[in-house]
Amino acid sequence: MTKKILSNKSNLQVLYEDNHIIVVNKRVGDIVQGDKTGDKPLNDVVKAYIKIKYNKPGNVYLGTVHRLDRPTSGLVIFAKTSKVLPRLNKLFVSKDISKTYWAVVKNKPQKKEDTLINWLKKNPKNNKSFAYSKEVNDSKKAILHYKTIKKLDNYFLLEIQLETGRHHQIRSQLSTIGSPIKGDLKYGFDRSNKDAGIHLHARAIEFIHPVSKKPIHIVAPLPNDAIWNACL
Repeated sequence: MTKKILSNKSNLQVLYEDNHIIVVNKRVGDIVQGDKTGDKPLNDVVKAYIKIKYNKPGNVYLGTVHRLDRPTSGLVIFAKTSKVLPRLNKLFVSKDISKTYWAVVKNKPQKKEDTLINWLKKNPKNNKSFAYSKEVNDSKKAILHYKTIKKLDNYFLLEIQLETGRHHQIRSQLSTIGSPIKGDLKYGFDRSNKDAGIHLHARAIEFIHPVSKKPIHIVAPLPNDAIWNACL
């Protein structure tokens, strides 16, 4: 089930909305929640959108279900009611939600498709996760499945299914196999993108609606640039 994209003056792309849930397409550079930068976060933009659209007085409730890294783009789900937030959280914890990502890499993985299993340890000082082949102190098991779905002129497009949701998981694990994401200086790519983003996009999500029990399948349009356009 997919809804038509809506937009407002802040360029917010709403991909799906009902009484309980709102799903938006995050742009590169947007932060999902407020941080030390003081930049306006996406959840505030969504609150303003709801307040204006429905002419709501007072504060607007919005629950953040999950996050995407600032340099990435794609699907972000928010809860519009306090009732549905724990139900959505449960979907993520129980892995009853399918998340598909697209990543553009320069170095072709040795295997066309594979399952990567690592133990990730986050270093808060440099906001980076290091991947290990065996469990180390304070590490968390990380599992993803990838397959190469297209060869571009100078790059390769990978489709990724996440089994776990760790800090910088896709970025760290792809770097470990020698295929860092385009633009991702932190994880080994040789140069940055002009917009300071990376070519990692939360492409699709699929789950059973926790209230209506209807199947929901949403696909996020790709950012408009030459590399992403070549992926279609």
